[in-house]
Amino acid sequence: MKLATLIVSAGWHRRRWCPVTAQVRLDPDVDLDALVLRDVSTDTPLAVQAWREEDGLVSLAWVVADIPAHQTRAYELRRTEGAPLHGPGVELREEGSGRLAVYVSGEHLTTYNYGPDVVRPYLYPVLAHSGIGVTRNWPMATDVLNETTDHPHHKGIYTAQGDVNGVDNWSESSGHGYQVHREFSRVYSGPVAGGFTEALDWTDAERTPNMTETRRLTFYATPSRLRALDYEIALHATQGQVVLGDTKEGGLLSVRVATSMDATGDPQAGRFVNGYGGVLEKECWGKPAPWCDYSGPAGGAWVGVAFLDHVSNPRYPTYWHVRNYGLMTANPFGLHDYTGDPNQRADLTIPEGETARWRYRVILHDGDAEHAQIAERYIDFAFPPAVTVE
Repeated sequence: MKLATLIVSAGWHRRRWCPVTAQVRLDPDVDLDALVLRDVSTDTPLAVQAWREEDGLVSLAWVVADIPAHQTRAYELRRTEGAPLHGPGVELREEGSGRLAVYVSGEHLTTYNYGPDVVRPYLYPVLAHSGIGVTRNWPMATDVLNETTDHPHHKGIYTAQGDVNGVDNWSESSGHGYQVHREFSRVYSGPVAGGFTEALDWTDAERTPNMTETRRLTFYATPSRLRALDYEIALHATQGQVVLGDTKEGGLLSVRVATSMDATGDPQAGRFVNGYGGVLEKECWGKPAPWCDYSGPAGGAWVGVAFLDHVSNPRYPTYWHVRNYGLMTANPFGLHDYTGDPNQRADLTIPEGETARWRYRVILHDGDAEHAQIAERYIDFAFPPAVTVE
């Protein structure tokens, strides 16, 4: 039974493996788990994920495989008879205390580590296609040959900041702060996406909070050679005014890539590029750009990880604290370090009772940034295609 037709307009850009959303009005008795989309042009079904909003509307999410620029694609929303044709999609599982594992189409993508022994929660391992790790194993694993052992606070993909009202919540040096997991308000799996919403306390060395955070991660059911996840941060000044101090030692979104991907300058070694065409430290470190991508050899293949900065973020486009030795962070708070001028400051104040929000997309991909078409994937994130409902 057809319930609606959804028309996606690509606009000026080709859309590939692009998450999209829309809202429709459905009768209250419609079983949302029995919905499916049918591509009108190919007469093939695809998964859709549906949930009811407080205003009574139903939100829908699905992934557009491919629409050429200037074209449209029509999808029929149908109610199926019998079992829906959704497939495994994205599944989140608790695997031991303080470990939330993420599987996409049955393959392990990553694990979120948040237990009481963790200084700051982080994603590790982070796996590209064929189970290839794109993040350094040390210090989580200490028996991997030929790995660097510097900066023990660089763990997988994580969030940190070196000056929060004077507290170091970046390093693990004496007197450092913590990010303490309080609870998950939501953990969900689904045919199109799965994820969680988490409450954390940012604290000083004595674990006294100086602000709180709501962290939301959304993992999408995209192919193994182009995995996508959204990483959202909301910092709340619940304990009084918060000043995020000007320092290069930080990154609202950070990664330490596998040692084999480090950018030594050899063309056969790893490399990073930014959205303006800069390559390696001289052209990328301390420079603003809408995205940055780090790729290199790992596990017998060339793989990469890209961070995309949303146009709505404070300080967009962000500055990048990105190093040849494998660190990449989106850090808009280090202007005096980036310029070498102590009079230039990028402190950011969150007044008491207010919130500052950031949105990023992370892409795990095969090949380098050009091969993965990261510039196009950025457009999908920052300027998604329009969806109309008939």
